[in-house]
Amino acid sequence: MNNIFDVNAPLREFVVSMTKLVEKTNDEAMLLKIGSEHLAKLISNDEWLHDFCTVPHPEFYQQFLLHSDPLERFSVVSFVWGPGQKTPIHDHCVWGLIGMLRGKENGQRYKYDDQNNLIPDGPPTTLEAGEIEAVSPSVGDIHVVSNAIPDQCSISIHVYGANIGAVKRHIYDKETGEKKHFVSGYSSTRIPNLWDRSVQVRSSL
Repeated sequence: MNNIFDVNAPLREFVVSMTKLVEKTNDEAMLLKIGSEHLAKLISNDEWLHDFCTVPHPEFYQQFLLHSDPLERFSVVSFVWGPGQKTPIHDHCVWGLIGMLRGKENGQRYKYDDQNNLIPDGPPTTLEAGEIEAVSPSVGDIHVVSNAIPDQCSISIHVYGANIGAVKRHIYDKETGEKKHFVSGYSSTRIPNLWDRSVQVRSSL
């Protein structure tokens, strides 16, 4: 009997589930609903996340690619927030799901009013471990996010409807509402090897 723990199994199973989902539908509401169910299962424990995808930077939040669909229909990213770190006000330009894996993070959504001023869209929120929220141009896409814990790291797992590191997006000036293009890229060229199952297969010989 194969009792060897496969650290990559939860993420690999999530990737397989999301691949089947994007093959079946491109309806955003369905992607967000069923994708949230798959993501909730993934973030129900954190033993699967490799240590190199949890390393904070002393100044900037980190964005580690965990997987990108070869057709760039979705990507999975580990965001690592050091104490006091936050994003600029930004958008995504595609659908996205944010699942809190460790710690917690604060968020504030924004929108334009009738005079084209950038204003808060609802009250600030806090995402606790195990919770999920959605973003997209149709459900609300402009926000700022920060680590809600002042003395430790927080980690969230993000799923986007594209290879998010290569998407041309925007950052926003809070005072003027002006937006500028940016492309986030990723914080590392290394990604988890989800497909080497040789140890488990050998153990069954």
